[in-house]
Parts: sequence; C-alpha cells; structure tokens
Amino acid sequence: MATVNVLLVEDDHDLAAAVADYLELEDILCDHAYNGLSGLQLATDNSYQVILLDLMLPKMDGLSVCEQLRRRGIDTPVLMLTARDQLEDKVAGFRAGSDDYLVKPFAMEELVVRVQALAKRRSGNSRKLQAAGLLMDLDSRSACRNGQSLKLTPSGWILLETLLRASPGLVSRRALEQALWQDSPPDSNAFKVHLYKLRQAVDQPFESKLIHTLPGHGFILRSEDEN
Repeated sequence: MATVNVLLVEDDHDLAAAVADYLELEDILCDHAYNGLSGLQLATDNSYQVILLDLMLPKMDGLSVCEQLRRRGIDTPVLMLTARDQLEDKVAGFRAGSDDYLVKPFAMEELVVRVQALAKRRSGNSRKLQAAGLLMDLDSRSACRNGQSLKLTPSGWILLETLLRASPGLVSRRALEQALWQDSPPDSNAFKVHLYKLRQAVDQPFESKLIHTLPGHGFILRSEDEN
C-alpha cells in the first residue's frame, strides 16, 4: 500500500502527538501545525492527500481555514475534527468546504479508515479548478487557458469541470455522459457533438492539445508533456 501524506492542524499538543504516532504505525506520514494560519500556509505550500482540521484553533479557526483553501482552488479532502456534535456545527463545516466530520473523542481506528477513504479522491468542494494551464472559477463561472478566456457552452462547462476534477486521471465516456444527462443519455452523436465543441474551445486556438482520447478507455485532460 502506498504511503499516505496528511496535514494535521490541531492545537492540543498531546492529542496531536498521539494522532501522529498512530498514523505513522499505519504508514501515514503526518505534518503538523498548531494554529490555523500555520496550517493554511502549509496546506498552500505543500501537497497533501488529506487535511485533518480541528474546528477551534488559535489565530484562525478551522472553518475559516477550510473556506480559504477552497477559495484558493485547493481541492485536498478535509476531515474536520471537533468536540462539537450538533447538526448545525456539522452543516457549517460542510458549507465551509469540508468533506467529512469526526467528533472528539474518536477511535484511532476510525480516523485511519476515514483518512484512507478520503486519500483516494479529491474534494468536490474546490471553487477553483486548475490543471495544464487551464483555470476554471466556479463562482464567477469563468474559464481560461494560459490567461485567454474560453467561451464554453453549458454542456461544455460540465464536461470541462468533470475532466478538470479528475486531471490527470482518466474519465470514462460513461462518467461524462452521466455528468451531462444522469442515467438517460440520448444517442451517441449528441455526446460527440458536445465533446467536439469543447475541443474547439479548449484546444483549437492553441498549439497543443489538452483533451486526449484513450480508445476503449475514456478521456484525459493533461498537457502533451505529461503523456
């Protein structure tokens, strides 16, 4: 099993040490910050698979840290750790962009299971998506490549968002069709038309292609240097 790399933002030194020691036993590497500002800086400057974020932190609380991460386009999954177990507290955490919630005190075994599950995916809460020179701002509904604005159809927006969230991973045709039409796709030509229009917007004005087809497998958004 590949090593998982996480960031723990927790101001309780004893709890932080216990969590870090236990995670190491499970082959999970753990960086640590004792306040919200330091945690935000580490999460911005480094790449982690999961962020473990305490709700009550000095200098900047966990909700604010999470909101800032999402505004910066950082889509690392966030597991919120807190002693608060009221529904409104959980709702506030999810609205801030967290992906999961664990109430203190918690069993270390459950923490490990949740970390391993979150490490397998990116967060769906990022408000800015970027890869291979593409930037998509979900709040302003704008997209650009190398600073040049892209004109996308509504269907093209959905396809590009799906590809960006997975980049540089593979997305099957079935997954793209579900993103557009859920479980009721029209005839195959409709998908081909929408994909063609997206390629015209994203690739046609530029020297290199970003949207690539893997016959029999699906589609990948990445620069040609990554192929």
